[in-house]
Amino acid sequence: MKDLQSELKAQRDHKLYRSRLVSQSAQSPECVINGRGLLSFCSNDYLGLANHAAVNMAFRKGIDQWGTGSGAAHLINGHSAAHHALEEELAEFTGRERALLFSTGYMANLAVASALLERNDQVIADKLSHASLIDAALLSGAKFTRYQHANLEHLAQKLDSGDPHQTLVLTDSVFSMDGDIAPLDKLSSLCLKNRCWLMVDEAHALGVYPFQGRHAGCGAAAASNLSNQDVPILMGTLGKAFGTFGAFIAGDNDLIETLIQSARTYIYTTALPSALAEATRASLQIVRSEQWRRDHLQDTIAQFKRFAKQLDLPLIPSDTPIQPLLVETPERAVQISRHLFDQGILVSAIRPPTVPKNTARLRITFSAAHSEKHLQLLLIALEKAFGVVKA
Repeated sequence: MKDLQSELKAQRDHKLYRSRLVSQSAQSPECVINGRGLLSFCSNDYLGLANHAAVNMAFRKGIDQWGTGSGAAHLINGHSAAHHALEEELAEFTGRERALLFSTGYMANLAVASALLERNDQVIADKLSHASLIDAALLSGAKFTRYQHANLEHLAQKLDSGDPHQTLVLTDSVFSMDGDIAPLDKLSSLCLKNRCWLMVDEAHALGVYPFQGRHAGCGAAAASNLSNQDVPILMGTLGKAFGTFGAFIAGDNDLIETLIQSARTYIYTTALPSALAEATRASLQIVRSEQWRRDHLQDTIAQFKRFAKQLDLPLIPSDTPIQPLLVETPERAVQISRHLFDQGILVSAIRPPTVPKNTARLRITFSAAHSEKHLQLLLIALEKAFGVVKA
């Protein structure tokens, strides 16, 4: 039997132990954590919609109409008109034939790999893909390999050396810990050439990227003008830029029907509350119509990068709301995070195994709800914290 107590002690000793913070306020840059007022820079509420009045009102009205629970799985009697309408709207938003709702992005990713792959198939994932994509690949039972991060030549070698069975390539569009963007257009061309599926996880791009244009908010695939043929499997989450909860897979009719018939994480789980679907429908309308949120977010990111460079902060290159500061060791990441906390700033220390060894970091994330004053307070606190905690 494992000695759990010793393993937990080792995690504490190596500064890898995680502790939960207790929030006592709604999602907002100005929050209350463990009884203390703080300014948060670690939420994925990129467009500031998690506590938006119109989204909250739609949720309340949805509860009045549908109640709090869906009662059953989608294939029993849990699939409501609200779910159906949201799926149709998400399909139209992403430029796909259909969309299918899931309770979480994790479940959506597991659904695709388990429904499409068999033991003789292969799945190849970017080295820095999200844990849910890695777990999906492992649980599929197919042969699983990874290619070096964003390295198309390495992926091409993997594809050339593979067997003739079905191949699924997995990648994030925006990588959650580095904030960089996958070369989706080149990935798509390579997958089309090799006649394999490409699945793109748009969790950190949908609603946020691109910042302008006709497809504003549709994600990185839309920014590269990639169609359903180019990216046949697209996953989006609703708990980040949309400010609600849940996820979906978008693609052609045959893909969605296959998931409905075969995806265990869809068939064997209770449907999301219908009221939540109504809230997300309201959120989707805001995502589509309020371009100023993306504009303000991009301006905030640009200002932060400019001042961070002046302060010589160790930024990992990123043009997204995810702005990581590389500090290498878990000890230093924890120390800086604590100094920021003491100054009233909440920024999480990200450590292995979430990121590779020697790449511990502070993961700063921005929201359209952050003001210029918020940004100034963050920069002042960062300068002080890095001045105290030397490399």
